[in-house]
Amino acid sequence: MIDRRRLLLTAAATAAVAPSIAHAAANGADARLNALLDGWFEADIDESPERATNLGLDKGARAGLAFQLSEEGPDAIRKDREKAVRRWNELRAFDQTGLSEAGALNYAIAAFGRQTSAETARFDYGAGPGRPSPYVVTQLSGAYFSTPDFMDNQHRVEDKNGADAFLSRLDAFAGVLDGETAKIREDAGLGVIPPDFIIDRMLPQVRALRDAPAADMAMIQSLARKTGTLNLSGYDARAAAIVDQKVKPALARQIEALETLRPQATHDAGVWRLPDGEAFYAAGLKSNTTTTLSAKEIHAMGREQVAEISAEIDAILKAQGYTQGTVGERIQALNKDPAQLFPNTDAGKEELLAWLNEQVAALEPKLPSVFGRLPRTHVEIRRVPVSIQSGAPGGYYQGPPLDGSRPGAYYINLRDSGNWPRFALPTLTYHEASPGHHLQVALQRESGELPQWRRAGGFSAFNEGWALYAEAVAANDLDAYATDPLGRVGFLMSYLFRAVRLVVDTGIHSERWSREQAVDYMAASGAKPLDASNSEINRYTVWPGQACSYKVGHTVIARLRKEAEAKPGFDLRGFHDRVLGSGSLPLAVLEARMRA
Repeated sequence: MIDRRRLLLTAAATAAVAPSIAHAAANGADARLNALLDGWFEADIDESPERATNLGLDKGARAGLAFQLSEEGPDAIRKDREKAVRRWNELRAFDQTGLSEAGALNYAIAAFGRQTSAETARFDYGAGPGRPSPYVVTQLSGAYFSTPDFMDNQHRVEDKNGADAFLSRLDAFAGVLDGETAKIREDAGLGVIPPDFIIDRMLPQVRALRDAPAADMAMIQSLARKTGTLNLSGYDARAAAIVDQKVKPALARQIEALETLRPQATHDAGVWRLPDGEAFYAAGLKSNTTTTLSAKEIHAMGREQVAEISAEIDAILKAQGYTQGTVGERIQALNKDPAQLFPNTDAGKEELLAWLNEQVAALEPKLPSVFGRLPRTHVEIRRVPVSIQSGAPGGYYQGPPLDGSRPGAYYINLRDSGNWPRFALPTLTYHEASPGHHLQVALQRESGELPQWRRAGGFSAFNEGWALYAEAVAANDLDAYATDPLGRVGFLMSYLFRAVRLVVDTGIHSERWSREQAVDYMAASGAKPLDASNSEINRYTVWPGQACSYKVGHTVIARLRKEAEAKPGFDLRGFHDRVLGSGSLPLAVLEARMRA
């Protein structure tokens, strides 16, 4: 269990729920704070064209952002670090006297974000403040990974202007790649080089993009479809020419830089080997879990929860006739049961996607029984693009823009259907769609009561903790597995997987486990098959601490519900609406608010 005294319960967080300081929301202190925080948000949008597009804000006075990509490279990251420190100093100096309850809550949320960004800004390597990844390009990140998908799925081509903007952004793509390549080389000079197995994973992906015929790229085909519908000719050919003449040479330069570094790469997975690596990991844990729990405390928590969840899975499996071997061995046998698998073919993967859509549709009518508020925006289930599937995570969610002009999207990685046995799929869907990420994020983005910076922002521990908690809502409150005991095993496997993450993430980065030790632990637990375990450990290697946010966040939200249930008049719909009503919060702020 988490000791709540160790949460970041700052004076600001306490103030956020103290009724004695309540004033009118429009008072002078609130107005000053709103002007400061809104100004920062507006400035950040102006400096992040992709975020402007994601949120649907690249319109009107900001229409020019649709023609741009964000600046990347050493100078851009240095500016971000300086900005993070400057903003934290400015917020610390802000006079909180007279803030209303709503204003104090805004301050508490902003203070956590600004403090953790400033703390991560002191490291002069990696992706930059607030993004505690030690490597700017990995198998999961970098422009080669994100920009083609962004251009395909988020950039709007609704008229000639949108098509022209597409070409402008494509032209800027090469400069972004070169900026990242410069940062790769700068960090290497500091002794920061990704492990050999990470370089070996990302190099084929970058080469695949470089070697693909431009006309076959999904983003170019998407442009051709959209401009064809608009009777605009020649844009796909112009785009292909930009790819061949500018983007591919930049990709080649990035490949050359990585190939040059490969002989210097070690096999050690943990950030402990990097400059001030232990402090880097502590900052990553704090930023991602929004607690001050140490790596050793999280490691012990994970081992305790792995044992508890494994015992419950053991009992269900025995009742279903699966009695031979360890829990992990029986799960591995279940994973390979032909009755549980979709064919690993294009047709089989289409069948799998159709089945997931049926799961979402079947649960949707039940949601009003446990939620008072539901989002207006729908969610679509999509396949992770084939070009990046070898390094991408198993599933992830992309939220709708603030104006609701695009649905939310739940992406599932179908590089191997064998990674997704039927008994495990419903829980993943409830996590990524509703009542998980989509319900929470879409409600937040649709909320007219929240300032824009809060509608657009979020904290990993809250968002991932909610999605994991939502799996239990589907399982226990909505009886999703009432006639499907193996489906309940799949639900428990999801919890086992997140508990195992606590062990292996801290194992790699604090206990100095080898990559192979972490893979073997995950596979032996039964949390994931061997192939998926390899991909997961690669992920934790480049995103230290992020994987711990899920189970830590879930543990806090589940404990808050248990406390609320012990009080007279508990109402589940009211509890859920209160947890979600203020948007994504640091866990300490959430605890203080819910206990008020």
